[in-house]
Amino acid sequence: MMTTERRSRATEAFFGRRKGKPLRDQQVERMTQLLPERKLDLSTAAPADLKSLYPIPVERIRLEIGFGGGEHLAHRARNDAATGFIGVEPFVNSMAKLLAVIEDEGLPNIRVYDDDATQLLDWLPPALIDQIDLLYADPWPKRKHWKRRFVSQVNLERFHRVLKPGAIFCFASDIDTYVNWTLLHCRDHGGFEWLADSSADWLTPYDGWPGTRYEAKARREGRSSAYLTFRRR
Repeated sequence: MMTTERRSRATEAFFGRRKGKPLRDQQVERMTQLLPERKLDLSTAAPADLKSLYPIPVERIRLEIGFGGGEHLAHRARNDAATGFIGVEPFVNSMAKLLAVIEDEGLPNIRVYDDDATQLLDWLPPALIDQIDLLYADPWPKRKHWKRRFVSQVNLERFHRVLKPGAIFCFASDIDTYVNWTLLHCRDHGGFEWLADSSADWLTPYDGWPGTRYEAKARREGRSSAYLTFRRR
């Protein structure tokens, strides 16, 4: 893939809200003091070994794109101290929620980025990520907006570049059209193998899955979820 194509998404308009309700004083303080301590600095070169980003020894690196309220990210970091997590979330209020948990619990194995995930993906060195999670991403349900969906050939190529051979890409959604869209895009890309032999493989939540507020909302509204797992070829 040409470098210009790989970088093109990072220069497009960001789709989605940046801010919601005004932050409280404590939240503002965390965004001012704690965020710079945990935020990845893309103005510097990425380290050759991403494990060096963490103050504790870690064995693998896992990236979550669009972590929402941070429930899933914090749960995984809390229960897997041997993994270094990178969480991406441009929505200010969501970042503030995760920072509150980090302040309370420490969680030294979390680093964050508060802007467009494509910028981070282009910054990362190749073949160093063990897993990418894209969970309940904005489905942009109107057909005219489907081009805004994060799963695209350009972004799958970004995933393919940063993932190690044999590494995992997990995608969860309660929107059938987005699930089908992702299956077709991964098939057409050719660099990802869908790990499913039966319906139970995509209807059963991932091991250790804590659930998310988006998932709970979907169930209240009568929608089931799909949990897709792909291996990077």
